[in-house]
Amino acid sequence: MVKLTKIYTRGGDSGETSLGDGQRTPKHSLRVASYGAVDETNAAIGLARLHCKGEMAEMLSRIQNDLFDLGADLCRPIAVDEGEVLRIIEAQVERLEFEIDSMNEQLEPLTSFILPGGTAASANLHLARTIARRAERLISELMTVEAVNPASLRYINRLSDHLFQLARMANDQGRADVLWQPGGNR
Repeated sequence: MVKLTKIYTRGGDSGETSLGDGQRTPKHSLRVASYGAVDETNAAIGLARLHCKGEMAEMLSRIQNDLFDLGADLCRPIAVDEGEVLRIIEAQVERLEFEIDSMNEQLEPLTSFILPGGTAASANLHLARTIARRAERLISELMTVEAVNPASLRYINRLSDHLFQLARMANDQGRADVLWQPGGNR
């Protein structure tokens, strides 16, 4: 369990931060940007949860916990002697896939691209989805220069799909989706 006795340490005052293994790295590093975008995704999901109830709120709660796992995974570079390090695992990815498929069975078929909006829950879920996509791009870029747990990229990729489905569920199971009308304002 994490125990924080002091919120500020002054350790980052020179523009560096500590990774999970104790290494120091610039705050603008790709690794820090990656887990920072995961943190932003988590905060946006927290806003969306304000507008959700029942099973949807429970799914988002599990996802928020997973995102802390993902942040812990990303902040600790992969080492040869890994030991007991918290990493995203395939079961977490598979749970998202199961939930995506379950929601898809309840949704109206897509007939157009969807504009972010509709209910407050849906709009906030779309915002979280776009932030998750940014996190995915950063993690993908990080993977080109450093070793990263491959399940972390799969998780964030599925998460954006999951949030899309949840946003549709929040719009009366897709019946109240705001559809794009190509060239509609010409």
